[in-house]
Amino acid sequence: MRTIMTVSMDTDKANEVILAKRLQEFMQSRLAVLKPEAAYFWTLNGKRGGFVVFDLKEPAQIPSIAEPFFQELGAEVSFSPVMVPEDIGKGLDPGYAPPA
Repeated sequence: MRTIMTVSMDTDKANEVILAKRLQEFMQSRLAVLKPEAAYFWTLNGKRGGFVVFDLKEPAQIPSIAEPFFQELGAEVSFSPVMVPEDIGKGLDPGYAPPA
């Protein structure tokens, strides 16, 4: 399922990772696991943050995906299913039956 993960990093913990020159390596390793469709980073509510769009195969993946962000960056992490325009059209089609 196409999912957007929102990450809002704790400033102090992120500063430690940046000063230790580990942020780029951390992000590259996490993105290599997620193989995202898109990833964007900027300030989010006054903190470092970002969105990562990826394919969540099953909900059981959520802990292993979120935990490194919690531990390394003290981040707040959320997950939401998202759609592309074609998905909206499918969902609004009266003849559409979702897979069982």
